[in-house]
Order: sequence, then structure tokens, then C-alpha cells
Amino acid sequence: MTEQTPAPTLVAAWKAATATLKAGRIDSPSIDARLLLEVATGASRTDILTDPYRILTDDQQVQLDGFVARRLRREPVSRILGKKGFWKIMLNVTPDVLSPRPDTEAILDVVMLAYPPHKVFEMIDLGTGSGAILLATLAERAGARGVGTDISFEALAVAKENATNLELDNRATFLRTEWAAGFGDHSFDLVVSNPPYIPSGDIPGLDPEVREHDPHLALDGGPDGLTAYRELAPEIRRILRPDGIFAVEIGWDQGPQVKALFEAAGFEGVIVVKDLSDRDRVVTNGPDPRTNPIPKM
Repeated sequence: MTEQTPAPTLVAAWKAATATLKAGRIDSPSIDARLLLEVATGASRTDILTDPYRILTDDQQVQLDGFVARRLRREPVSRILGKKGFWKIMLNVTPDVLSPRPDTEAILDVVMLAYPPHKVFEMIDLGTGSGAILLATLAERAGARGVGTDISFEALAVAKENATNLELDNRATFLRTEWAAGFGDHSFDLVVSNPPYIPSGDIPGLDPEVREHDPHLALDGGPDGLTAYRELAPEIRRILRPDGIFAVEIGWDQGPQVKALFEAAGFEGVIVVKDLSDRDRVVTNGPDPRTNPIPKM
């Protein structure tokens, strides 16, 4: 008599997918397996914990197996699922935009400290991509309005869709232009940007998840990785209001150089802020979240 294979359950499928990804040397195999399982089955994280023996349908198992196979080929989970969480919002992502990373949330730490709840201010996100920084800020600060610029029509389409999905399109505008070209002097209270900052020669050595799936336009910072900052520093100085704040993401080893570029553009009080991994991540003239108290509501 042939022994029948037991029907796959949520917990069994999670464990099996985790083991497969771990064997394939995928970072965070358990988390990736759970995210793929949730979408393949329509189950929530809570469902997996409270109803672990729910049976998967054949179609759900096939879907999950396909997702796991793609992850083993080093396709990021965000690309497989077409979405990525950032700060407290969920964003659609496509091959035309950089997949948002937790490192970038260090900009939000500065912004949240600089602009208390209900503060009214105008901001611009230069090279907005998916709209991550702009939309995460607007979602937190009801008094804020903002503009996102990009040179990619495709990226702007993604950002606009994200704004609509988050019901922020009444406070967010998107425009195709190079950095802040076309905007008047002293137009904004806050300027943010996550520009391309990886030296051209370093791109071939990046992890496949980045090298093969993020747009090189959003990665390539020129020969030394600093090309965008040389353009941005004087432009940000031009469009920022006298008491305004800027915050730009940097590579972990670029703090001194980028700080010097903004000081040369005429900024005072420029500091380098570290991320949660204790690496230099943001150059700003705003407050340092590590040395300033969080403002009360």
C-alpha cells in the first residue's frame, strides 16, 4: 500500500520554504519564506501563528514553490511580490525604481525630529523614485505638502500610483525634471534626497539582488560616487528657505566628503547622522536623532 504524502499546512510550508532558502544561502530565510507564503496563500502573519495547520491548496503550493525558486535565483522578495514596506507605509515597486531600504529610514528619523506633528511645511524629494521618502513623511505629518522629482517617467508613474493608493495624492505632486531644475529660489522648508552614490566601478561587485534588479540609474554615482552631491549641494542651497533643513542619504564611507561639499556650498551646522547599524548614513543641517529628544505631541 502506497503511503500518502500528508497535505501541506501553513506551518509545514513555512518550515520547508525556510529550509530551502537557508540551504541556498539566502539572507533572512525565515522572514523571506513567511512573506512569500503570505502572498501565495492569502494568509496573514497572524493566520500563520493562530491557524498553523490550515491546508494549502495545490495552486497555493505551486505559487509558493515558484516564489521560492525565484528567490533562490537571488531575485529580491520586493521584486517577486511587487511591493515593499518602508517606514510605516507599503509601496508598489517595479524594475523602474529602487527598492526602498531600511537604511533610508535614517532620513525620516531626522525629519520627524525637525518637524513636530501638525507643523505646516513644504518639502521636495529630489530623485523620488517610488516616492518613499516623500510619502512616508506626508503620511506622518498632516501639515506637510510636497513635490517629488525624477528624470524617469516610469519612476514617476510608480510614485503617483503609490500616492493615490495611500490617499496622499492631494498633498503630493510629481514632476519630471533634473533634480530641482525649474523651481524658484527659497521655495522649500525641507529638501530630501537619496541620490545614486555607488562608485561606477563598484557596481559589478554588488549583491545580485541589487546589481541585477535595481535600476543602475539609481545606483551609479560616477567614478567616485560623489557626482550627484556636487550637483545637489549648490542646488539645495538655492531652493532651500533661510531656516530650512536638508537631509541626503550617503554611502557609509562618504560622510566627510559629502559634509565638505555642503559646507563649501555655504551651509553651516552640517552633521553626519548614523543609521541603526552605526554607520554614517545621512548628511544634514538638521537635528541628530541620537542627541536630541523626540518632540512630544
